[in-house]
Amino acid sequence: MQIEKEELQEILHAYPAQQRYSLAIMQDMQKKYNYIPREGMEELAQYLSCPLSSLYSMATFYKALSLKPKGKHIIKLCDGTACHIRGASSIRDGVCRILGISEGETTEDGMFSIELVNCLGSCALAPVMVVDDHYHGKMTVEKLPQILDSYRKEADADEDR
Repeated sequence: MQIEKEELQEILHAYPAQQRYSLAIMQDMQKKYNYIPREGMEELAQYLSCPLSSLYSMATFYKALSLKPKGKHIIKLCDGTACHIRGASSIRDGVCRILGISEGETTEDGMFSIELVNCLGSCALAPVMVVDDHYHGKMTVEKLPQILDSYRKEADADEDR
């Protein structure tokens, strides 16, 4: 993905050049690019007049931030107690098998990334999978192909527009 310097500057200048805004700026970069690009970190360090290492320290501390490109669709698989007891590991295995990737990875086409999370706070729906903030509860391995295909079809429709 090509990072446009003007877009990056727009994100930076939406905030005062103060270190207390560094997390908010990184979150905006993440939202825009689906990860925090190296160029973004370098520009941010220059903008805030702070060491690049301190920004990397923050970016690697927060699990919600990523320094690697993520897929267009982020799949979060819950492995909390209720989900674990109700078969979350088979859901995880199924998603990984269908997409051909492991947890923390992104498909080659950039369509999907898989994240394993400790709890999604939806125990009544266990086991639960969240794709782009859409909750899919009472998951079964049999439901996976249809759900994943719906996101692929949505992406195809977006490309046709």
